[in-house]
Amino acid sequence: MDGTRTSLDIEEYSDTEVQKNQVLTLEEWQDKLVNGNTAFRQEQGHQLLKKNLDTFLKGESRLRVFFPLCGKVVGMKWFADRGHSVVGVEISELGIREFFTEQNLSYSEEPITKMPETKVVKSSLGNISLYCCSIFYLPRTNIGALVAINPGDRKCYADIMLSLLGKKFQYLLCVLSYDPTKHPGPPFYVPHAEIERLFGKICNIHCLEKVDLYLLTEK
Repeated sequence: MDGTRTSLDIEEYSDTEVQKNQVLTLEEWQDKLVNGNTAFRQEQGHQLLKKNLDTFLKGESRLRVFFPLCGKVVGMKWFADRGHSVVGVEISELGIREFFTEQNLSYSEEPITKMPETKVVKSSLGNISLYCCSIFYLPRTNIGALVAINPGDRKCYADIMLSLLGKKFQYLLCVLSYDPTKHPGPPFYVPHAEIERLFGKICNIHCLEKVDLYLLTEK
């Protein structure tokens, strides 16, 4: 989110309340990982991130890039390979372990003494640090995915994100537009009005690109 404020010019649906009480539990997320039910994950990396990477980085080097609800997205390794420092948060230990295994990265684990049952998993080079905990419990001094956040938690999530970002930050957000009466989520429908409500007072919101998800996944 940066630059000139623009309208996204995407069809808005009035039945946004239909997903209001939808909740994805930790157990359900773990089941998706165990059973490989992660069709939403792009094995070769997020194509829109690849396409807009230069716009996002603006030629900067040695940035600290934060991946909330990181799962095992390969984009984290892209940034690390380009000399950036990556910090991620994932509630599933399985997802974190699979990321390092699939990317052939050696790693170590360290407990966080002030947070019982929480650990940080770091690459041997120290350029990737993934915290295994809920993002809502992560200390703010230690440190998209908005469609994965339960609708009732969005305001809390947005407040946490804004508290973590430094001056002149860039926040790359990917959201979906679809009829929420036809799909319960996740990923959840996030209308433009919701983005404005959560981030509009702080951010200049600029649409980089709009694509048809079906065409994107077929490539």
